[in-house]
Amino acid sequence: MAFEGLGDKLSSVFKKLKSHTRLTESDIKEATREIRMALLEADVNFKVAKDFVARINEKAVGVDILESLSPAQQVIKIVNEELTALLGGSQAKLNMASQPPTVVMFVGLQGAGKTTNAAKLAGYYKKRESKRPLLCACDVYRPAAINQLKVVGESLGIPVFEQGLGNPIEIAKNAYAHAKLHGNDLLIIDTAGRLHIDEQLMNELKEIKAEIKPHEIMLVVDAMTGQDAVNAASAFNEALGIDSVLMSKLDGDARGGAALSVKSVTGKPIKFIGTGEKLDAIEPFHPDRMASRILGMGDVLSLIEKAQTTFDEKKALEQVKKMQTGKFTLTDFLDQLSQMKNMGSMAELAAMLPGNMGKSIGDAKVDEKQLARTEAIILSMTPKERENPDILNFSRKKRIAAGCGLKVEDVNRLLKQYDMTQQMIKQFSSKGKTKKRGFGGFKLPF
Repeated sequence: MAFEGLGDKLSSVFKKLKSHTRLTESDIKEATREIRMALLEADVNFKVAKDFVARINEKAVGVDILESLSPAQQVIKIVNEELTALLGGSQAKLNMASQPPTVVMFVGLQGAGKTTNAAKLAGYYKKRESKRPLLCACDVYRPAAINQLKVVGESLGIPVFEQGLGNPIEIAKNAYAHAKLHGNDLLIIDTAGRLHIDEQLMNELKEIKAEIKPHEIMLVVDAMTGQDAVNAASAFNEALGIDSVLMSKLDGDARGGAALSVKSVTGKPIKFIGTGEKLDAIEPFHPDRMASRILGMGDVLSLIEKAQTTFDEKKALEQVKKMQTGKFTLTDFLDQLSQMKNMGSMAELAAMLPGNMGKSIGDAKVDEKQLARTEAIILSMTPKERENPDILNFSRKKRIAAGCGLKVEDVNRLLKQYDMTQQMIKQFSSKGKTKKRGFGGFKLPF
């Protein structure tokens, strides 16, 4: 989970502060020293960490304590504000053209994830903003790069413009003309990368920039490479002049130093982050929400947005009605399972919940194999069996088990779980009919 180590260390610092009814200058000095060490251990740039701590120290010493906050809470408030500023302050959006198509030029080193993230960004704007994106394959050097873009583009239903191993400048030019002619309002150009920054690479990118005049040059950096990602961002910005950063693989970087350093070092905002391997695992970057996650305050807004894009509202309402009438079937059970899986892992969801709630859920062990087995069992049933599990006799169970490569005991175990869920739903429905009676003593599992 991103920033996990840093979040734990900062929580430890704040816990010590909470034991004080009054904070002295030496208390604050000790706390800021520990915060600086936590930042350095999270691989934050040394100068960035030093300046960050200096600002906290300046604000915390001699500050007027708000009546509604304890001295420790006041320090947490200052750290939250400074973390938000360090991460970019406010959300920065893509530069959109006044006359379409908007051209986004993807640049970066080889292996950072340019091709996949170009497709992810196109998919994001297609789904969330109802754009008509076109992907352009200008990486004519890396073996199979063009084919990779075509495969991910096809998975998302997004067209890909390619002209084989031709001149990348001409390909980009022709892609722009194609987008204009066919009504594509977003053109994303996937350019070539190298294992290191060299003059040849930069010259080619400069030529594409001069010819196409992109509205946004987005640099893709791999969060897992830490300060190397920050150094790459600085080099690209100096040579090419980037507009923003997409930080890939942030979900796999427990330290998060690159995300905390890149804005300060380059002056360019992180606009999107990659949060997993799936093609929908991309999010706009919200500095304030990320600061809240780091400090254990959660990110409920992002959780709600994720749920809104994952769950089918009409289907959800139908399922609520079924729950209320006690007609929740195995088909409904399967639908809920699929939608929960689409929201991401328990660790991802836990990171968005505040404090101990997130910790307890994050520590819960979810057996992904068991979820897959449950899905396989239900899919091996006929529609009639799913709607009415009471008809499942031994021979039917035996057929279902054979159909999904499992045992009759596994089928029985699932049916027992389903019966328990049914009982719980009936209890909830009968005891929660009126507002006055509320949940009727039914204890929620959190």
